[in-house]
Amino acid sequence: MTAAATPAIHIRIVDWDSAAAELMAVRVAVFVVEQGVPPELEQDEHDATALHLQATTTDGRTIGTARLLEDGHIGRVAVMPDWRGLGLGTRLLARLIDVAQERGLDGVFLHAQCSAESFYERLGFVAEGEVFDDAGIDHRCMRRPVSL
Repeated sequence: MTAAATPAIHIRIVDWDSAAAELMAVRVAVFVVEQGVPPELEQDEHDATALHLQATTTDGRTIGTARLLEDGHIGRVAVMPDWRGLGLGTRLLARLIDVAQERGLDGVFLHAQCSAESFYERLGFVAEGEVFDDAGIDHRCMRRPVSL
């Protein structure tokens, strides 16, 4: 899809109870189907209390999601394959960083898939610690202050 043909994308904070089906559809497509994460690991006890973002097209299709936990942990960042490369992941992260700052947090952190480390580095995240396995995928902790 080219930028000229890209419809407007809306990102909004949503309530888990009302948007879980749409958010999980994206997460299952990306993490379970595409990346092979066991389905029983994709939803966890944090979903009910996390702040969730939902990215939708103007016609209402959910194409991306991300969440923020109270301690500043960003996770479950997922964009549907056809919508990658258009800056949506960057927009989702920027919004979560803004929310974290509004909530008075000094910084945010995430467990980045090693294959995506350079993406997060471009957004100001710094890797720390050793590589670890999460659901069969190599990850690394990365941190970023809310204001650079």
